[in-house]
Amino acid sequence: MNQHSEPASAPASGATPDESLRRVLGVDRRRFLSTCSAVGAVAVAAPVFGASPALADSRGRGHGHGHGHGHGHGHDRRALVPAHKRGIILYTVRDAIARDPLASELPSGFREVFKQLARYGYRQVEFAGYGQHANAPGGANLDNVQGARLLRSWLDDYGLRAQGNHGFIPATLTAPDLDRFKQALEIANILGMDHMGTGGDPTWSSHRADWDKAADHWNAIGAVARRAGIKLYTHNHDGAYDFLLDGGPLDAQGRPTRSSGVRKLEYFLKRTDPRDVWLELDIFWAHVARYKFHTYTAHDGSQRRSLFDPAKLVARNGTRYPLFHAKDGTVNESSGNGYDMVPFGTGDIDYERFFSRVGRKTYHNPMVEQDNAPSSSAPTQSLDSARTGYTNLAALRAC
Repeated sequence: MNQHSEPASAPASGATPDESLRRVLGVDRRRFLSTCSAVGAVAVAAPVFGASPALADSRGRGHGHGHGHGHGHGHDRRALVPAHKRGIILYTVRDAIARDPLASELPSGFREVFKQLARYGYRQVEFAGYGQHANAPGGANLDNVQGARLLRSWLDDYGLRAQGNHGFIPATLTAPDLDRFKQALEIANILGMDHMGTGGDPTWSSHRADWDKAADHWNAIGAVARRAGIKLYTHNHDGAYDFLLDGGPLDAQGRPTRSSGVRKLEYFLKRTDPRDVWLELDIFWAHVARYKFHTYTAHDGSQRRSLFDPAKLVARNGTRYPLFHAKDGTVNESSGNGYDMVPFGTGDIDYERFFSRVGRKTYHNPMVEQDNAPSSSAPTQSLDSARTGYTNLAALRAC
């Protein structure tokens, strides 16, 4: 992929506000006319990422949302996510993991949560750290070799496989940081992970020089991870898909103020070694990026428009994206993000179309996630959302 791999940008049009919003959200009139046979033919030429709220109910009935197919469909060739690839990031149920088992009859701590997730049908998990309530089996902190062995025994007991963790990524190459990093890699290997990563961007900057430094650093630490048999990944939200500042007049600090139209994380993909650096696409936040970052100031000062296409990015760089966060949202025109987060499969993001377009269904590992699933007033809410997420992930079918 090169720096100019996006579709050629055009000056921003004079579209009406309603038309502009519909285009940014990916809500297109062609969606009303699309059929399963047509999707494959127009997928790349006419990407559609979301459905308007008016379509949500009919899509839910017609496309399997809320009507789970469960375990018995694990060998269904039309299933877009094979049974062994259906996963969840444990951040979704973090309240259950942190719950005191001595004060509740609900599933509490890693072992009981694993048991419940396996009952729902999940076969993969992604960790968000290794802490739990102190009264749960194993104690509060399992971020060590002994704790990893205990976690692995529970994963094996319930037929689950760990696929990643949002944990420690060294900010420097000093001996203490590298030693801690190597211990994290050892724990990942004990848990049987193929991947290990972080929930933060490589850099929060918008300037090319900072992304060059970040790419060099990730190449270095990614090589360390590869030697340990682990693929190192960065998980990103919307900001990483904003436009890179890489030209035009310089500011007072000598930094560029305008863009060529390449997006920050796409530049990072180009600058990093595909053997050593991997990415996890948060599909919800990628749709937010499509909504928010559609116009940039070119080097010549003109305003140009370029819509972000998450599925096309993955299809172009398919093996660089081994992991997804499968997170859903309903269109909200008054939200700064364009979407409100909801349980997976109950929103407006067209996941059947997305998974159909990215392909490689036996390679990608979708992890159901809902940031706002825990509730202080509804203690079963996060596990209920996890069950809903599995049901709807299993229900996705290719046209």
